[in-house]
Amino acid sequence: MKQNSPVFIGITGGIGAGKSEILAYIRKHYLCEIYLADEVAHLVKEPGTECYGALVTLLGEDVIADDGRIDKGKMAEKIFGNNTLLEKVNALIHPAVRSFLLERLERARSEGIVELFFVEAALLIECGYGGLVDEMWYVYAAESVRRERLKRARGYSEEKIDRIMEQQLSEEQFRQNCDFVIDNSGSIEDSWRLIDKKLEAYTWRQ
Repeated sequence: MKQNSPVFIGITGGIGAGKSEILAYIRKHYLCEIYLADEVAHLVKEPGTECYGALVTLLGEDVIADDGRIDKGKMAEKIFGNNTLLEKVNALIHPAVRSFLLERLERARSEGIVELFFVEAALLIECGYGGLVDEMWYVYAAESVRRERLKRARGYSEEKIDRIMEQQLSEEQFRQNCDFVIDNSGSIEDSWRLIDKKLEAYTWRQ
């Protein structure tokens, strides 16, 4: 990797771990580009994109909203309970997201301006990003802390939290697949100090 090439870092972790807070700090204090996979997934479904056309062909034109975009609610209705269709949709969206990110990364490398390039998603490991990124970071928080945050900030019930957590990787699986762990169970200032110490080696602009 050349000196002026940004380090490509994936950030993942369970729901309620505080990934958004971590990224907000990095965005404010470092010369970086940050992409949220969920937001990119919306971009690649915009009218005129290859993914948009493929999704409309797969799901039918009745998923198109009045403004020409794909209606999220209608798409969700079609997919609900149909795992085969869900897999087909994911097989269109995930590669499109990956292509978008790699294109942006290549642009960042050629411009030589940013020092760090981040992508965040709960499913980075499952989607095979471990082989793409230079490092995978795991934002960890104790389950009790995550549950309290989700109830307080989002109003989630225990039942809803249970359902979501059951679908995500275990702490052991996250740790096995990540190069660096940010323990975000305590104060956010402690997490900031961990980040600063880690990123000292990756910043080359004076």
